[in-house]
Amino acid sequence: MSLQSTDPIADLLTRIRNAVMVGKNEIRVPSSKLKLTIAKELKKAHYLSDVKVESAKPRDIMVITINQPGENANITEITRLSKPGRRVYVGAGEIPRIKNGRGMVLVSTSKGVLSGHAAVKERLGGELLLKVY
Repeated sequence: MSLQSTDPIADLLTRIRNAVMVGKNEIRVPSSKLKLTIAKELKKAHYLSDVKVESAKPRDIMVITINQPGENANITEITRLSKPGRRVYVGAGEIPRIKNGRGMVLVSTSKGVLSGHAAVKERLGGELLLKVY
């Protein structure tokens, strides 16, 4: 099994999506700074229950708890917006609202990865990473 992925963010989102569909509570993925930041933003917005990093060789492993046992997942849909073959950039005024504000987008800005609401507040545009609701 190779640890290398062409699009690590899409791989993370697919693992989360598949785990939600089959009712798993926890997933383990190879860790990186960007994936950790995305997972922490999703935790801050209450889409994930917990995010931990375990040290391992050759790279650390991120343990993501999607929901507690016996609870339903808070994620209905999670989709990658900007892809390696087609990047999507927006200005601060063009950041979309998902499901009339019930969902969120993550934007990679010059100040790091922010939720769409925080990026609008800071008046920052950037690359649309994903949408979730």
